[in-house]
Amino acid sequence: MKLFVGLGNPEQKYEGTRHNIGFAMIDFLYNEWLKKENFDDWGKNKKFNSEFTVGTVNGEKIILAKPLTFMNNSGTAVQAIVNYFKIPTKDVYVFQDELDLKCGDYKIQFNKSSAGHNGVASIIELLGTQEFTRIRIGIGKEDKQKQGNGADFVLNKFNLIERMKLKDVKKRILEEIKKLL
Repeated sequence: MKLFVGLGNPEQKYEGTRHNIGFAMIDFLYNEWLKKENFDDWGKNKKFNSEFTVGTVNGEKIILAKPLTFMNNSGTAVQAIVNYFKIPTKDVYVFQDELDLKCGDYKIQFNKSSAGHNGVASIIELLGTQEFTRIRIGIGKEDKQKQGNGADFVLNKFNLIERMKLKDVKKRILEEIKKLL
């Protein structure tokens, strides 16, 4: 069993913002796999404090989750799911926004620190380990000077060119995930 978690903020006003690219990636995976695989409908699960669905991909049981906590408390939802299903942390995949990568880039890393990302820091703190996979999806500008205040920047929506780059990035990440499964 593997857990794929997208980080973001649950309120509708954050939908489509840079900070919610983790949610968008989970939605993309769900829509791609729903065509070919057996996934339940999305449901809100109070025990896991998440929107949650379970399915099977290539014979492997997959949980897709979007925490209903705010970004900085993502660890509470991840910890609840990991503990309930007894998922080894090596089978946890966290999709997050990454301001230090330009839009259109991504990195997949295992056993790395939070690098200042509060949602990831919350997960590390509550799991007691950083031994999980992070899929860092670039949301930054090529010219870092144009980003301005990071906190404000991540809460802005993507422009058309960025959305097109992200469409391509999501497909490339899906291909990487297929290799992992």
